[in-house]
Amino acid sequence: MASMTKSTDGPVSRYINRKISTKMTNFIVRHRIPLTPNQVSVISFLIGVAGSILFIPGHLILAGILIQISSIVDGVDGELARALKMQSRFGAFFDAMLDRYVDILTVTCMSIYFLKSIPSPGMLEILISIAAITGTLMVSYTHARGEASLRKHPLFIGKVPSFASRDVRLFLIFVGAVLGAFWGIFIWGTLVLLAVVTNLYVMAKFIDVAVHRYMIEEEPRKLP
Repeated sequence: MASMTKSTDGPVSRYINRKISTKMTNFIVRHRIPLTPNQVSVISFLIGVAGSILFIPGHLILAGILIQISSIVDGVDGELARALKMQSRFGAFFDAMLDRYVDILTVTCMSIYFLKSIPSPGMLEILISIAAITGTLMVSYTHARGEASLRKHPLFIGKVPSFASRDVRLFLIFVGAVLGAFWGIFIWGTLVLLAVVTNLYVMAKFIDVAVHRYMIEEEPRKLP
């Protein structure tokens, strides 16, 4: 069977999520369950949407658990595609589009819950929420734009490791949501942490790529 892992896996995927998702993928393949990779992408998307929406009425523990389940299932579609030799460019594009919607919705709904939970949210709280959403998107954009423009994933350029990948972000949200159900400060702390970690990673990786430009393929690229 093809390798279940990806070279771009973040630490949470590598040490936690894959241990579960590979078992799910093996079960699907072994029992010939009629699921395509794209259908699994949709399932992961729907679980993520459900988890995100549950933040608004304050069902934090269930919201966090569903977000983490969505993150785990998100690994199954790629594993299944590799196992069944059904990899396609459209499948990768489709999965990435659904992931971005879940990313936006998750941080947005978490921010809505937080802003509703305090008597009079000020500019700082609003700016932190915006920074968390912006940083979340910028990490994905940095990776996607880097592959398109540099012909190499930014993770393989320079020395800055993947400390703000999607698996890490969703795991932080999962932990923050569960702890936030008992101590509300953890919701605020999670948003602050997301805002700092994601934007710090984007800036660090940009500098990293600029310093290590010699690692970029020297093959000339036709500009559009």
